Amino acid sequence: MDSVKRMVTKVKAKRGLKCQRRTYSTPAASSRILTPGKNAMVGFDDELIHLMDVLTGQQSIRQIISIIGMGGMGKTTLAKNVYENSLIVHHFDIRIWATISQEYSTRNILLELLGLGKSTSEMDQKTEDELGEKLYKRLWGRRYLIIFDDIWSVEAWDSIKVYLPENQNRSRVVVTTRQSDVANHLGSSCLVMNFLDDEKSWNLFCRKAFSEQCCPPELEETGKMIVKKCKGLPLLIVLIGGHLGKSSRRKEYWESVAIDITSILNCGEDEQCFDILSLSYNYLPAHLKPCFLYMGIFPEDHKISVSTLVKLWVAEGFIKPNKAQSLEEVAEVCLKDLVDRNLVIVRKWGLNGRIKTCIIHDLLRDLCLKVAFKEKFLYVVKLHDIPEPISKERRLVIHGNIPEEKHYPTESAPFIRSLYCKGGNLSFDYRLLKVVKEVEGVASEVDGSFLEIKLQQVNLRYLDCNFIRLLLAWELPGRPILSLCFPSSISLLWNLQTIIIKSHPGHILAPSEIWKMAQLRHVQVIGIHLPDPPLSDEENDFVALQNLQTLFEVRNFRLSEDVCRRILNIKKLHVGYCDPSSYYDPHNLCHLKKLESLRCFFPKEAYWRSFVLSFTFPSSLKELHLRSCFLHWEDLTMIGSLPHLEVLKLDCKSVVGSEWNSVEGEFERLKVLKIYACEDLIHWNAESCHFPVLEKLVLERMNVLDEIPSGIGEIPTLGFIRLECCSVSAAISAMRMLVEQECLGNEGLQLEVEFWNEEELECFREMVKAEGLSSNNLRLQKDGLG
Repeated sequence: MDSVKRMVTKVKAKRGLKCQRRTYSTPAASSRILTPGKNAMVGFDDELIHLMDVLTGQQSIRQIISIIGMGGMGKTTLAKNVYENSLIVHHFDIRIWATISQEYSTRNILLELLGLGKSTSEMDQKTEDELGEKLYKRLWGRRYLIIFDDIWSVEAWDSIKVYLPENQNRSRVVVTTRQSDVANHLGSSCLVMNFLDDEKSWNLFCRKAFSEQCCPPELEETGKMIVKKCKGLPLLIVLIGGHLGKSSRRKEYWESVAIDITSILNCGEDEQCFDILSLSYNYLPAHLKPCFLYMGIFPEDHKISVSTLVKLWVAEGFIKPNKAQSLEEVAEVCLKDLVDRNLVIVRKWGLNGRIKTCIIHDLLRDLCLKVAFKEKFLYVVKLHDIPEPISKERRLVIHGNIPEEKHYPTESAPFIRSLYCKGGNLSFDYRLLKVVKEVEGVASEVDGSFLEIKLQQVNLRYLDCNFIRLLLAWELPGRPILSLCFPSSISLLWNLQTIIIKSHPGHILAPSEIWKMAQLRHVQVIGIHLPDPPLSDEENDFVALQNLQTLFEVRNFRLSEDVCRRILNIKKLHVGYCDPSSYYDPHNLCHLKKLESLRCFFPKEAYWRSFVLSFTFPSSLKELHLRSCFLHWEDLTMIGSLPHLEVLKLDCKSVVGSEWNSVEGEFERLKVLKIYACEDLIHWNAESCHFPVLEKLVLERMNVLDEIPSGIGEIPTLGFIRLECCSVSAAISAMRMLVEQECLGNEGLQLEVEFWNEEELECFREMVKAEGLSSNNLRLQKDGLG
């Protein structure tokens, strides 16, 4: 390194000497690089133009451009098209292409950049520093373009960047990578490769299947069905299109391919698709490999709840603890890592800015299942597979309800630790089971004995099931309420971390023994009633649920001091009450100093206001959701003063009154405000200083609200407004706000408006036209049409 610095000083001393301008390039060694004719871009015209503009732009300092995307997205193809473009050839003095392997060697990279490909007897005598000095001298004073194809780690870049001079002459470096952290480390401008839409996918498919010809009409419908199953992944479209271009054009054959396109990829030369994608899996660190393979348990095209996924990873033991974070927080970091590696796709972001749902591309899911089956990590069974024996698989996934007349031969499966199914005729007599997950949306008609059987799995860590029929009838004054009773033996599940019961219309009564289950982390049981903890005569008998983070939906939850000191680490609490009694000790809520999310719901009665005002909210709250509590708008002062509140949802009569006068100094950290069916509000008076960091505003069923305060549009952080079934006048005020902000240079604000009916929609359009309002950032729709 010192020799390089000395050399730089020497060269700079001669800076006045004009370099002789000559153009040459180093050919790529990668077998993936094709000739321009074979490798022409289809579907990425905008990306190609953008990259060309950056490479030939007027910015004199050296720029680094990262092309990011999962394997098979066309990163290398895009870079190669630019690299061989005649304009680029003439624009740069020197062009160099280097392909970086996962197991890179700095020495080999330098040799490739020098155009040597491999060591020679002369080069063997040189150190890495001497090779770097040679490269630096070659690049000094020349306008260069270097393509680093398929960089996997920041270390690979750091080992080479010192040998790339800053010539202040519009030199450029392009990096293709699957790793978002590499691009972030480079501090570069990023070009993200997205999946192709239907039209571009079809054009690419036709180019590969029919070359310059058109698709025969009799194959078009089937062909589009095949393309749709490729989900916009260019590599898959190219391979399937190329295969069909060399195969029979009989409709029957194409229909067979449409039914199972992955069968094409599992044979012969077309297995290169999985080989390319496998590189991403092979490069994963050891702690991420089981997390990625586990994605295979979810059905194709399934929207995966991140909350569910995180709990499953924890229960499976994939997540290792650290002192600074909870297991769930570590799991979310792992998920983000998989997203950054372009192996998992974010489907929906939550209002709190965290990932809410995610998906995985079908081809990557197939890779998960292929590797998982080979490594006996999990086994996916379909109904037609019955009754194949299951012997060594530790995780069993059954898609579909199990018919009464069929039985899975799982009695001979002593290794099964996890069961993911839709319920049905399946024995649960496996003493080693740790995870039982029933698919969401499928409810079992059972009696209490079925629950009893599940609760005999003493090693259970995770239990998720659905019920629609219950154990017994439980009478409440005025009306019968169906209820289900947890047996006291539930406390024998000493390993249980998560219990989730859904699709239950009545009440679930928990025994007092539940307070002894020290490993509980998440209790998500609709309509659960928790008794007071048992009195303990000695301090040694006291059990704190120190791991408990989630508790909902609890009915008539008494927040006694004893209860609060047992759940001090609770982060998420959903409660509902049937009568406003001081017996429930709502003032003790402030003792839950780690509580971040609170949801409170009540029957629609005006007398709940005083009960809610008796709540003492902890200062740790970040998200608050209220429903039917009949507060007055001026009562929101106690909520606005919460120092960390970021998300506020006011549902259905949570606040009543015709006028809201917002106050400065409140809601200083609020990022999201959602108001639903607070139908009395007519006048809302607010300025930008009242919600200084607001990012999202959602108003639904606000029928008489006259307008949105114009000052809201001046909030610098505001990026999204949605109005659903609100008054036309409120929608027009939002439209004026949008246009005004665009005139001021704020192009980032997005507006969505949805109306009750066609008449209101047309009225809005006429008023917008009459006022001459127009914006590309408006999304307009009628309720139910989308």
